[in-house]
Formats: sequence, structure tokens, C-alpha cells
Amino acid sequence: MDVRPQLIDALSALRDRVAAVRLPLPLPGAERARQTRVELLAQLDDYLLPRLKDPEAPLLAVIGGSTGAGKSTLVNSLVGCRVSEAGVLRPTTRTPVLVCHPDDHHWFAGVRVLPQLTRIWLPPGQARDPDGLDDLGAGADDEGNVLRVETALSLPRGLAILDAPDIDSLVVRNRVLAAELICAADVWVMVTTASRYADAVPWHLLRTAKEYDAALVTVLDRVPHQVIAEVSRQYAALLTRAGLGDVPRFTIPELPESAGGGSGLLPTTAVAPLRAWLTHRAQDPAARQQAVGRTASGLIESLNVRMPELASAVAAQYAASVRLTGVVQDAYGKEAERIRRRLQSGAVLSGDARTRWRGYPLYSAPGELLEALVDSLIALLQCAVSAADDQIRTQWSREPAAGVFRFEGAGRDAGGWGPVEDIEGRIAVAVRRWRRVLEELAEEEVRQLERSVAPDPETVAALLAAALLGGRRARTAGEQLAERIGAQGALRLRDKGGHLLTTYLDQVLGGERDRRLAPLDTLDIAPEPQAELIAALSVMQKERWQR
Repeated sequence: MDVRPQLIDALSALRDRVAAVRLPLPLPGAERARQTRVELLAQLDDYLLPRLKDPEAPLLAVIGGSTGAGKSTLVNSLVGCRVSEAGVLRPTTRTPVLVCHPDDHHWFAGVRVLPQLTRIWLPPGQARDPDGLDDLGAGADDEGNVLRVETALSLPRGLAILDAPDIDSLVVRNRVLAAELICAADVWVMVTTASRYADAVPWHLLRTAKEYDAALVTVLDRVPHQVIAEVSRQYAALLTRAGLGDVPRFTIPELPESAGGGSGLLPTTAVAPLRAWLTHRAQDPAARQQAVGRTASGLIESLNVRMPELASAVAAQYAASVRLTGVVQDAYGKEAERIRRRLQSGAVLSGDARTRWRGYPLYSAPGELLEALVDSLIALLQCAVSAADDQIRTQWSREPAAGVFRFEGAGRDAGGWGPVEDIEGRIAVAVRRWRRVLEELAEEEVRQLERSVAPDPETVAALLAAALLGGRRARTAGEQLAERIGAQGALRLRDKGGHLLTTYLDQVLGGERDRRLAPLDTLDIAPEPQAELIAALSVMQKERWQR
């Protein structure tokens, strides 16, 4: 087994790259990629890195299987005493139990493997309550995942056995924990029964073990004596058909001790072949090297397939993010251009604003004209934002990646970015701020005039607004402005006012655009993780080739 520091460093760097992966968008295949990421982290953290760093650590055999398969009774029987709770209630194994020789306790008391689990064990000299095994550390179990570590002189040195929760438990946390525990195994011991050996869940794990080329053992438990030959033959045929014909198989007949409350231990002869196989793997250097090396090598080899798949999923996330971002930017870009064209054509000078302009100055005061122009500009911007949002909503509805966004708000819906009232309010505030600054520009220009009778600043502001917003429909507004403050002053004021208008229009549309992009930006989807994953895999492969 390759335990060179360079390989360990390369795998550690690869592990960090996997941990940094984020797959928030609900794309096809994203859920599978997320599961791949979780499995990779579990296998790297709980097995591969600890095993390579401490190759002399005890062999860990994880006993996994379906509900009611008799895993706890099997563990107790292999150890020779009750260390794991067994019974008729399901699920029985709530707290995973790891059993090892007392001399090996230090290997598992810390966080060398399964670092996410809190260790609990009986202090030396304290007697174990055989009727309350699973109550030990119940407080810790309520707060988070725990691992109960037991010691037994009956187990040979160099071998540890872990009783995992049911892989098909009704309790989601138990199923997740069972999968994590299996990822920490040197040897997978899959337990099934005569009535459930064809179930889908155990076979999924068996195929996974084959995919990783892990050291695997199967136990056909609780087989009635009268059908033991037939069931064993059919089970062997299924294994062979799945490419697992060379996997060691052990059959345990149905016994009084394995039924009912499960309070007893199976006879020594019932578990002797499996115990002997495990002991041989733990104590014989060649057998141990074969088991550990096969599992570690198989896992490393599987990275050559799983890492590119994960990188591909990361790339798909970024591509979808770019598409969603492009839709928003394109929609608001088009509306910004449309507003510029409408301003040139005098679209703002319509409705009440046009009426006020035609009646100015005989029938409309400067303040009334200015207010009407401001209201018309607000309406134009609100229509533009609504049109952009409609375009975004239509195109995002065709993108599976957009399904992750769920926006809530009171009042009329604005396509998922908050109530329409909020959007209208933001636009109105921005336009009225523009009006106030425009009025300040007019007041400043009037103060600079060298005339005994200066025009009213409100009149200058109203004419300036009409000239900026009225387009072709308000050509005379510029002429009237020049008559009141001079041609140079009018030109200077129109330049300043035009720049100010452009700035505020960009702020309004850019602000709404950025609000639409904010949920995407929060996800922090970047292209770098894909390249980093491939680079980390390349470094790891290079280290293996050098060996």
C-alpha cells in the first residue's frame, strides 16, 4: 500500500477541493453529484486518509445490512458478549457501536476515523448494564451523532468490529449515518436474511462495493434449515450474475437465539467461520495487506471516474449560472436601450404631461408641468422594469436551474423579486431625487446670471426637464430656456442635466437588474472549482504514476 507523504498530501489537497464544491442549482444530475461529493468526503475523511497515515491501525470491519437482519446479534456473537442492543423493536441500533481489543482502544478513542462522531465509553472498572446498552450516552445522542466504543478481550488484537444502523432505516439520520460508517470500513460485511436477500437497498451497496473494488463479505442470516441449500444456491446465483461470485459468503441458520427478543448469543459454531475469516485478515500480514490494500486502491482508482463526473457537474452549474445571468442582463439591457429611444421620441411627453406642456405657461404652472413630467418618467421606468421581468420570468421558466429560487412578498407579485409596490416605490424615490438635484442645478445657474431680474428657478427647472424628456415633441423647450438664461447657460445646463438623467436612469435599471441577480450572486457559483478538481486529480495521478 502506497503511504508516501507526497500521495497523502495530494489526496488531502484533493479532499479540500471536493469540500469546496457547491452544487446549489437543481440541474439534472445535480442530486447525484451532491451525493457523490458527500460519499467522497466520507471515504477520504473516514477511511482513505486515516488508513494511509496509520497503515498499522487495526482492521475495521463494518457490519451493515437491512432492518431486522440480525446485525447486532451477529456482532454480539462474534465478540462473545453483549455489546450492542438487539431486539424486536425497529430500528434497534440507534447508536453505532465499535468493539475492539483493549490494547487497540487508543486507535478509536480519538478522531482518527469518523471525526464527526462524539466518542462515548464506560470508564475503566465501571460495570456495564446489560439491559441499558443503548442508553449509554443518550444525552449526547440527543444532541448529535455519537459512536460508542467498547472493548473486549475476546476480540483479537488488530481487529475492530462496528455495528452500523440499518441501511434502510425509516429514520433518515440512521440511513445517512449507516452510509457514512460503511465508508470507513476496511472490510464491508453485508448482512441479509433468507426473506430479504433480493431487496434493492442491500444490492445497491453490494454493487457500490464492487464499483470501488472494496474488500467485501456477505452473510446470509436466519435461513430456515429446511430451505438452507436452496436459498444459498439462489443467493449465490444472484451474486454471480452481479459479478460478485468471488465474494466470500457465510450462511447462518435460523436459531432460537436469533428470533424473538434476540437476548441470547448465537452458538460459537454458527459464527466460527466468519470470525475465523476476520481474524485471519486482521492477523495474517499477507491477508491483511490484501484486504486493506484492495479497499484503499479500489477507492483511489474510483477517483479517476468520480472526480471528472463531479467536475462536470460543477461546470454545468456554472454554465447554468451564466445563462441565467445573461437572461437578466440582456432583458435589462434591451429595456435601457428602449428607454433611450423613447426619450428621443418624446414618449414621456404624453398623457397629462403633454396636456400640461401644451397649456404652458398660460394654463399650467411650472411646478405642475414638472410634476407631470416626473410622473410620466416614473411610469415609463416602471413599465420597462415590468417588461424586463416578464422576459426574465418567461426565459427562466424554461431553465431547470431557476427552480431553486423561491421569492416571497406581500401584495401583487412582481415575477418573484418582491411586491410590485416595493419596485414602484424604489423607482418613484429615485426619480424624485433626480428632480430635486435638477432643481438644484437650475437654482445654481440662476444665481450665476448677471441680470437684475433673474428668471424663476422653478421655471428653469421645468423647461430643462421638458427639454431633456420631451424629445422631438418639446423642441421649443430648449429655445425658451435659452431665452431666459442665455444660449451658453442653456447649453451648459442641458449638458449637466443630460448627464444627471443618464446617471439616474442607469441607477434605477442597474439597481433592479442587480436585485434580480442577487440570488444568483449569493450562490457564489464560479468556474474555478472545476479546474481545481481536475488539477487536484492530476497531481494525485502523477504521484501514483511516479510510484
